[in-house]
Amino acid sequence: MPREALAVGPGFAGEDWALTIRWAVYEGYFMGGICDNLAIFPGMFDPVTHGHLDIIERASCLYDRLIVAVGHNPVKAEVFTADERKGMVERHTRELLNVEVQTYAGLTVEYARTIGAKVILRGIRDNVDLHDELEIAAANRIMGDMETVFLMTSGQHVLTSSTLIRQIVEIGHYDLDRVSRLVPLDIAKALADRLGGKG
Repeated sequence: MPREALAVGPGFAGEDWALTIRWAVYEGYFMGGICDNLAIFPGMFDPVTHGHLDIIERASCLYDRLIVAVGHNPVKAEVFTADERKGMVERHTRELLNVEVQTYAGLTVEYARTIGAKVILRGIRDNVDLHDELEIAAANRIMGDMETVFLMTSGQHVLTSSTLIRQIVEIGHYDLDRVSRLVPLDIAKALADRLGGKG
């Protein structure tokens, strides 16, 4: 363990003490270049949902370092810019000190190789997701020698998707508090402002 972590003592209490320990470990291992267990979790996150955040939090316990990669899909119309989406994810993952948020363009597998990631992480909600993701995972394995790891979405988030949430807000006549069960409240409000729904 890095010397900084060992130097932290009983003078720190509660959450501050825990965060200081985690930051010392982060600096000692990740900033010092020792970390090599790096995974990326790519997606549009337009917007980021509680389901996404659940996957990010769980994955942060599995990998030394996790990069949430906010990408661009030319097939899909974007509600928020890449920088806006990056900021949204950052606001809700700031306490996960081994998680970093970046934007990227182009093929995910090429981006992963560029930053030295060992694994592409994907969340799976159902068998439809799995069918689609298996094809992409196989292509990434062939083209980029890149492994894909699937995490099952927690039960309460199985039917949640960014597309569905956008449709709910855009069509209108919804309860903002209920939408906040699907996305954080600040993001629900940002969606309402951007899409002009009748909440």
